[in-house]
Formats: sequence, C-alpha cells, structure tokens
Amino acid sequence: MANVIVAFSKPEDARNIRNILTRNGFSVVAVCNSGAQVLAQTGNLNGGLVVCGYRLTDMLYTALHDNMSSEFSMLMVSSPSRWNSQIPEDVVCLPMPLKVQDLISTLEMMAQTQARHRRIQRQQPKQRSEKEKRLLDQAKKLLMERNGMTEEEAHRYIQKCSMDSGTNLIETAQMIISLL
Repeated sequence: MANVIVAFSKPEDARNIRNILTRNGFSVVAVCNSGAQVLAQTGNLNGGLVVCGYRLTDMLYTALHDNMSSEFSMLMVSSPSRWNSQIPEDVVCLPMPLKVQDLISTLEMMAQTQARHRRIQRQQPKQRSEKEKRLLDQAKKLLMERNGMTEEEAHRYIQKCSMDSGTNLIETAQMIISLL
C-alpha cells in the first residue's frame, strides 16, 4: 500500500485521520501540521499520498502542491465553499464533514491509480543519452564495415550478444568497439 502523509493545521484533526487510515490498512508514515514538514517528509520517500486540509500552519494546499514532487498525489479535505476553479486538476477533493467510507475508497482509488502509473512508466523503454546513442551507432558502423551487415542486422547482432552475455546494450556496444 502507498505511503500516506497526513497534514492538517489542527493536530487533533491530523491524529483522527491517521487513526482512521491505520485502522483501515493504510501506512501513515507522518503526521504534520505545516507544509514545510510535509515537504521534508516527501523528500525522504519515493512517492505516496498526501491527505491535507485547505490551510496548514504555514501555507495553503496550493503552495504545498506546487512544491511537492510529482511522485505524490494530493487529497484535500475541506468545506466545498473553499473549492474553486483554481484547484489543480490532479488534486482530489473531499467535502467536510468527512465520511469515513468516502475517505477510504478515495484513497484506495488514488493508490491504485498511482501504482498503475508507476507500472506503465517502468514498462516504457529507457531513453538513451546522446553519448549512449553515439556508442551504439559506432558499434553498428564497425559491424557494418567489417562484416558487411546492414544496420538492422548489426543492431540485432548487438541485441543478441547483449542477451547472451547478460549485459546491457551499451556495455555490449563498448565491448564490440574495444574488440574491433
């Protein structure tokens, strides 16, 4: 389950939300009263959920949202009268007074969305740097010149060698360059 940070200006509100969440299986890693505390906690984590009120002791939720890592999702709990068209698209809002089931189901949905997003990002191919692209191209050119291969054949050869040796494509390209 996702890491959860609870942040409300009133300590008793934060403790009550933490208790509700822990009773329902969420991992609450921190209870904060200020945005600065939340930002310090997010710096120590690789992602998660922030449940907060409209106003913290040192900033509004908007300032917190703007300074928070994109690895975190925000659930803002406040009176609907505070909601306006300026709420960022990725901030989920729940009305006060809060219904426990709404809180739990909303956080579960947010955690599932975050997990799905991470899975999709991991499955996307890694972008190569210019230096890595040059190394790969140089290895392909050497294979094309010395072995009469097409660029596609050279690329497949490097891929096969990479899989056979258990090294990544760039390391294999470096080995080919050093051998030839």
